[in-house]
Amino acid sequence: MHHPLAVVHPNAVIGNNVTISPFVTIEDNVVIGEGSWIGPNAVIMSGARIGKNCKIFPGAVISSIPQDLKFKGEDTVLEIGDNTVVREYCTLNRGTMANKKTVIGANCLLMSYVHIAHDCIVGDNCILANNATLAGHVTVEDNVILGGMVAIQQFTLIGTFSMLGGGVLLNKDVPPYVRVARYPASYIGVNVIGLKRRGFSADAISRIQDIYHRLFVSVQNRSEAVKLIQNELPDSPEKRLIMGFVENSQNGIIKGPKRGA
Repeated sequence: MHHPLAVVHPNAVIGNNVTISPFVTIEDNVVIGEGSWIGPNAVIMSGARIGKNCKIFPGAVISSIPQDLKFKGEDTVLEIGDNTVVREYCTLNRGTMANKKTVIGANCLLMSYVHIAHDCIVGDNCILANNATLAGHVTVEDNVILGGMVAIQQFTLIGTFSMLGGGVLLNKDVPPYVRVARYPASYIGVNVIGLKRRGFSADAISRIQDIYHRLFVSVQNRSEAVKLIQNELPDSPEKRLIMGFVENSQNGIIKGPKRGA
């Protein structure tokens, strides 16, 4: 349904059964998948690629140009996967020539006032709570939860199944499966509840805890901890994923807990 008080560019590609509410603006070079709902006063700008059965709530601004002084009007896009919900007043920027696109995966929930800057990649099944802010080129892997008021520095990598507490200021990479809080951002444990909800076995969770106990708690020297884990702990998919993340981190990973914390 296309409300007569909405402004929709004639070249926009709108799928079947899309609801476009009053006072929506949809520009040229936009694609919206079937079954999606666009709430009042939302603005869908050039370069938006919105999947099926998405919900865009009032006041959201989708695919606005990057807040990057190097941007010169290049033809870039913002992609949103199927079944993703974008709540009120989110601001989602399209890419620059660096990556040519910003990507938000399927089945995500972006709560009110979330900002995702140019060239970010957000995986599937992620939840970004109110006011979470991602600078440019941030990568958030699948099944991540970011608490409210989180601020993430550019080029940071956040590993799968991790969880950041509210108000975290992050400038280091976060390895998979962990919880992060405090200032500076620090490891506070394995995301046990989240892993159980996602079907991880007790044995897999125990293996993850063993790895991170050595990496962050019992061994203070990071390189020694990595050697200990590689040499003494049995091989597993979880170990390979964690060690690969740590070894390939470009920013360095978060710190462990302070003694006595």
